[in-house]
Amino acid sequence: MSETSSFPPHKIIGVAVIWNDQKQILIDRRRPEGGMGGLWEFPGGKIEPGETIQECIQREISEELGIVIEVGEHLITIDHSYTNLRVTLTVHHCRHLTGVPQPLESDEIRWVTLEELEQFTFPKANTQIIAVLKGSQG
Repeated sequence: MSETSSFPPHKIIGVAVIWNDQKQILIDRRRPEGGMGGLWEFPGGKIEPGETIQECIQREISEELGIVIEVGEHLITIDHSYTNLRVTLTVHHCRHLTGVPQPLESDEIRWVTLEELEQFTFPKANTQIIAVLKGSQG
């Protein structure tokens, strides 16, 4: 069987829902020039060959935000197709350990409460993460 190029490219992405001791979540805003520019997101990135999802999340958070986190339990895995891209988001609860978060690869970062998340515009795939977070707080 030969592969066809009609399918959009597929990226497997490790996503961190980073909590601090004040029960706030760290979100960042994508740079305006990239895909889905200006939207807010939970930080993370593409898994590299030979990496576990936990290693991916720790590396990406270190590169993007300059902080050290502990990767905790799996929250949800989401398959989502955009027009030109298919993504699998593997989302984990994470805990902020050390360092002051900095927007190294984004426009802006912010600590927000669960209730404040709805005030920000996220890519479509992220709305399921927010729904699960809100549901798990019951």
